[in-house]
Amino acid sequence: MLAHLQGQLLNASQLGVALAGASHTTVGRYLDVLVDTLMVRRLPPLLVNVGKRLVKSPKVYLRDSGLLHALLGLATVRDLQGHPIAGASWEGFVVEQVAANLPSDAQLSFFRTAAGAELDLVIERGSRRAGIEIKFSATPKPTKGFWQALQDLKLDRACVIAPVERRHPLAKGVDVVPVSETAEWLRQALGASDLASTQRKSS
Repeated sequence: MLAHLQGQLLNASQLGVALAGASHTTVGRYLDVLVDTLMVRRLPPLLVNVGKRLVKSPKVYLRDSGLLHALLGLATVRDLQGHPIAGASWEGFVVEQVAANLPSDAQLSFFRTAAGAELDLVIERGSRRAGIEIKFSATPKPTKGFWQALQDLKLDRACVIAPVERRHPLAKGVDVVPVSETAEWLRQALGASDLASTQRKSS
């Protein structure tokens, strides 16, 4: 069930109905086990005062892309490219690359308002706040909600991570970045000279 919900907002009550009428608290306990065993990432929403109604449900991701594809019966790259989950699979993969390259004192969340402003990832470290949009396109075009989120949050830096070969500017203060440069972009955005040592420890 979670494989089909990759990158979507968690609705524990809806999942409970599918699980033979289990309560939302039971679903929450099941999810806790999967989170604690590092099978699932529960990404919390960023709750800030921007004068707008915010989405408060977390998003869920299977952390291992191979497991995700296996559960969905996707055996080849061609199977994945023709499947509706392709974009969500890429998003989950990028989320894990970002998380793996963050210092231990950084906080990871997402931002979404009821009006449609949205940012896939918000990283906070001390007084710094950076944002990341994730697009499964070689020519990414962020939606109006992305630009609105940048205004709402007044971010220090922002980028779009996409399957591109080279980094290039998209707008003032916003670059399109290949996933291979995730660590370098985070280092620049967070002003974190200790990111390299953090990466060595995590590896």
